[in-house]
Amino acid sequence: MKIEGRNAVLELLKTDREIDKLLMQRGAEGSAGRIFAMARERNIRVQFADARALDRESETGRHQGVIAFVSEYAYADLEDILSAGEKGQRLVILCDGIEDVHNLGSILRVAECCGAAGAVIPKNKSAQVTGAVVRISEGAAGHVRVARVPGINYAIDKLKEAGFWVYGLEADGEDIYGCDLTGDVALVVGGEDRGIAALTRKKCDKLLSLPLSGKVNSLNASVALGIAAYEAVRQRR
Repeated sequence: MKIEGRNAVLELLKTDREIDKLLMQRGAEGSAGRIFAMARERNIRVQFADARALDRESETGRHQGVIAFVSEYAYADLEDILSAGEKGQRLVILCDGIEDVHNLGSILRVAECCGAAGAVIPKNKSAQVTGAVVRISEGAAGHVRVARVPGINYAIDKLKEAGFWVYGLEADGEDIYGCDLTGDVALVVGGEDRGIAALTRKKCDKLLSLPLSGKVNSLNASVALGIAAYEAVRQRR
């Protein structure tokens, strides 16, 4: 897998993940000096090439002069997420059919920034964690646990067994600002087109919505999640 872009590679270097090599644009060791220095400290092989060589290797077209070559993304187990964080203060993000890599990258960035115990994605009919997702998350994907499960309903059952309240974010739900989001909480965000699947809606303890005052009747999935996640953070302070 290739991780591209300066912020994404810099965050990758802060983790203990094994990096096969860095490909840097010739002359970039000056403007990207921190990346070069960290790579040298970790004895990571750095190869220099001209811009055209990086353009050929790039999968996103936004390498910013640096590409890291790593093994495929190492997913966490759901149990790792359930055992993370302080009991009674845990927040977990469930992605139900998020197929757009930009949304998944943004969701993982929100999850990391708000201190979530982790995020959960299904193995099928969902974007997976790729180099593009890592870049879009600005490297946050390297710091947050992501579990991949057979289905989101399976994860909901396990979370409920562990004492979590599960709330789905849907346009026809109750006003989120009237809901107690303290304690162990899982937030379900649905796919870009269909929202949360019918059976998953039934499994949620409650459906919540954000008040909308404009003419557009919905928010981007990652934006809606960000607002909801930080409402949970606010209530816990």
